[in-house]
Amino acid sequence: MLWKIIGVVAVVWIALAIIGALIKGLFPILMISAVVFGLYLLYKAVSGSNKSPINRL
Repeated sequence: MLWKIIGVVAVVWIALAIIGALIKGLFPILMISAVVFGLYLLYKAVSGSNKSPINRL
């Protein structure tokens, strides 16, 4: 029974380490893409184009 508990704790610890590494690695990419998307939306709002998907129908 003790080995099962140790095994579960080890598996959870490894899973959290992998998830933490993924989040740490992908967070800068997420922030850069959010800023670029925000700038794109700002550009579209300022440019005043009427080419929305609804008008194309």
